[in-house]
Amino acid sequence: MASNRKTCFFMLLSIFAVLSYRTTSLPSEDYSMSIKHETWMARHKRYYDNNEEREKRFNIFKDNVKYIESFNRVGGQTYELEVNAFADLTKEEFLTKYAGNYMPSLKGSPSSSFKYENVKEVSPSLDWRDKGAVTPVQNQAHCGACWAFSAVAAIEGIVQIKSGVQTSLSEQHIMDCDGAPNGCQGGRMEHAFEFVNKNGVLASDKDYPYQMAEGTCSWDHPSSLAVKINGYERVPSKNETALLMAVANQPVSVAIDPSLFQFYKSGVLKGKCGTKLTHAVAVVGYGTNEDGIKFWLLKNSWGGDWGENGYIRLERGIDDIQGMCGLAIDATYPTA
Repeated sequence: MASNRKTCFFMLLSIFAVLSYRTTSLPSEDYSMSIKHETWMARHKRYYDNNEEREKRFNIFKDNVKYIESFNRVGGQTYELEVNAFADLTKEEFLTKYAGNYMPSLKGSPSSSFKYENVKEVSPSLDWRDKGAVTPVQNQAHCGACWAFSAVAAIEGIVQIKSGVQTSLSEQHIMDCDGAPNGCQGGRMEHAFEFVNKNGVLASDKDYPYQMAEGTCSWDHPSSLAVKINGYERVPSKNETALLMAVANQPVSVAIDPSLFQFYKSGVLKGKCGTKLTHAVAVVGYGTNEDGIKFWLLKNSWGGDWGENGYIRLERGIDDIQGMCGLAIDATYPTA
């Protein structure tokens, strides 16, 4: 308790100390925004190298806060935004730093069969978290390893479905040892599936934890993979019905356009979204909300403080066969 009080005291002290030099130079309308910024900095442990950078980030933060508050004031929205850890970044900076490292599948890549093509009926809703097939959300941070997180989420899903055992598996093992020039610079889920299929083992996250950077490959870790995968298949492209058939049977890796994701807080994301596939997530469920809006449930890798405890719901069954934000264009899943 004493430690918490001390931490809060120094946090407040630092905020007011920084504000003291700015008060006389700030327009009155910016003063409250400055307090918000300094409080946000303390909460997210954000530091800037110099006053010039601080002022630049403050102005970006101010514009983002105004946009978020204006959006949330409009009635009838199906989702809500919030001032989160990305609030001092422009949209372009955010996409480059946190959502610009998925490499689309190479043209000419061999197609595969689709084992779920004859599925006739699926349940009206499904959440693989309720069945124990989804492990806790992690944070890829500044490393562009979304492809590894997406693939591992799908592998964890099929492992649990086949064995009944839930195990958090290692993205770092794949990043360090798959032999492809991926890591933090980007990659594709196929690389991860091929690596696990070829080697037959994958360490647990506990044994081989995520380091937010590429490291030296090490095989001196016990394998925690309870079921070997024997390859992967692609979901027929631009076909939400086919994607639904696959997700009804296991979590699926998808590439996506994250251009609307930056400040997402909760609800079903709707609206005009592109199909520039620069990020990767895992589809771990689907359903219909209380207003009758069909949605996909996606597991992201930006930490549990983002979105709905690390998840986002996207509108499902829209007229565009590519799916909301292109999620039905490039989808894959491991087979076992």
